[in-house]
Amino acid sequence: MRKAFALPTVAIAAAAFPLLTMGTALADHDGSYQASLGAVNSSGVSGTGMVTLKGDQATVTVKASGLLAGSPHAQHFHIGAMGTCPTNDLADDADKDGFVSVTEAAKYYGAIGTSLTTEGDTSPDSGLAVDRFPTAEGGSYTYERTFSVTEDVQKAFAAGTAVLVVHGIDKDGSGAYDGDIKSDLDPSLPMEATAPAACGPLKAAQMGTMPAGGAETGAGATSGTENQAAIGVGALAAVGAAAAGAVAYRRRQADQA
Repeated sequence: MRKAFALPTVAIAAAAFPLLTMGTALADHDGSYQASLGAVNSSGVSGTGMVTLKGDQATVTVKASGLLAGSPHAQHFHIGAMGTCPTNDLADDADKDGFVSVTEAAKYYGAIGTSLTTEGDTSPDSGLAVDRFPTAEGGSYTYERTFSVTEDVQKAFAAGTAVLVVHGIDKDGSGAYDGDIKSDLDPSLPMEATAPAACGPLKAAQMGTMPAGGAETGAGATSGTENQAAIGVGALAAVGAAAAGAVAYRRRQADQA
């Protein structure tokens, strides 16, 4: 009887070993990461990001200023590319429309890994969550939240390819997401609603340090509804949410008519 149980016990131990080593490998991402947000599209936006990872839990703080006041700004961890950002000029404006679009910038920072919403779901599916992104009251906001992140996001942090990106610019200074140039993600939306505004690679932080060039805290909150239907950022998630964004934008236009 003793021999009969010996092989299954060894087999179970062997099967468990990869799981144990996988857990150790994933733990390599534990620690603090910081980003200095630099402007994209000459937006004038600046800010900082701080992320503390322990297991699958991420505690995130984002401070940003120079934003379109009273409007929601989509923000995400982007993963799966070079872990870098486009420059603040138009060097990557391949179609010469005056914007570095999401499509043109994706080669640097990749696709959405996590949507930094104020509550609820944080998956790429929430790229459209205009009622759950920070509203920049007075042109700035401070965002703080703890939530779970997926394994691919954890691996991106460990590999140094996670990037913090804030979206939404006011290129023409009109005080709203508008303009003749349409989004590369959905032609019924203005490019201003989806274009990247600020970007910063998330790098391992030294103990007790914060990234340079911090944004003013300001009066911005991590939630709000003013102008929320204007943004239509769902297409950023590339999961079929663009149509819903178009409906939301058209409702806003109808309300203002």
